[in-house]
Amino acid sequence: MPLLSVPLDDLRSRTSLKWRTYDPDVLPMWVAEMDVAIHPAVAETVTAAIARNDTGYPWGTGYPEAFAAMASARWGWQIGVPGQARRAGDVMNSMLAVLETCTAPGDAVVINPPVYPPFRQVITGYRRHITEAPLTADGRLDLATLEAAFVGPDRPTAYLLCSPHNPTGVVHTAEELAGVMELANRYGVRVIVDEIHECLVDPGTTFVPLLTVPGGEQAVSVTSAGKTWNLAAFKAGIIVAGTAATHLLHDLPPLAQQSTGHLANLAHTAALTHAQDWVDELMVEIAANKRLLAAELAAKVPDVCYTPAEGTYLAWVDCSALGLRDPARHFLENGRVAFSPGVNFARSHHQWVRVNLACSPDLVVEGVDRMAASLA
Repeated sequence: MPLLSVPLDDLRSRTSLKWRTYDPDVLPMWVAEMDVAIHPAVAETVTAAIARNDTGYPWGTGYPEAFAAMASARWGWQIGVPGQARRAGDVMNSMLAVLETCTAPGDAVVINPPVYPPFRQVITGYRRHITEAPLTADGRLDLATLEAAFVGPDRPTAYLLCSPHNPTGVVHTAEELAGVMELANRYGVRVIVDEIHECLVDPGTTFVPLLTVPGGEQAVSVTSAGKTWNLAAFKAGIIVAGTAATHLLHDLPPLAQQSTGHLANLAHTAALTHAQDWVDELMVEIAANKRLLAAELAAKVPDVCYTPAEGTYLAWVDCSALGLRDPARHFLENGRVAFSPGVNFARSHHQWVRVNLACSPDLVVEGVDRMAASLA
């Protein structure tokens, strides 16, 4: 049975953000929650812990060790535990902890819009300010623009990179990432990379961990099993320092490495240990949903522009040709389908929407049908 085949009635019984933000008649295709059942190994691990009343504080290095084993098997990336990798809070709290370690209030931090909205929040909410180095028109890193940001009047001290990129789904190449690190190290900019979508790439696509490219030894990666295995309810993450940046792990804020929950630690470790084949199966279904979305839009809403990308289960859709004042609001109010507004990712992209494709093919078709009906 396909992983993305949970009945809609069962999904609507869920009480998470995705299924409770909008009225019951709205089809939610926005926030990055997947319509999957929890992996049996994870369920067994968590229920067994509860059965033995094992609800205390986390212990040990099992989680980073499981991540290191996956990194070695998937990407040939050798990570020293605990020297390079520590368990921590979720990805954005981990990014914040590293940012507070290697920057000071008032510093400039570079981002690549359009980008995941919490990147802005974690900078401006903690008294740093943003320097933008926008992606190219086709959603790729622009090294010339990045260099201009690094040498600009603000002289940033850090750069928050998203890899694979959210919302565009672009998977950065080894050459692009090596170029990033050459520039960052030349100008003394610390790179902190969010790699939470690292396993969520199409079949045949190669994800390249930033810390494995030349110069990557100076960077820091923050990641989590939470996205890949749909475990957002279990807050946990991992901070991995490059071999020349391990001193940052000792300088992290005192509570940064104490914010993993015990059940989260167990759940994520179980997923990494027992569910590698599961994510590969999932991404076959996601890739098919991307092709399905492209075909459905071409047939039913041909003025919309969508090109499937190789990473994530998110689709980045250009609605500019529709002439709508606010596409996301229009589709919500007139089609009763909820997408993430593009303006949340960049002010320049108010005509775009982000679509969550971690759902059954039937819901992909239903979502496009609702878009088309709203325009009729």
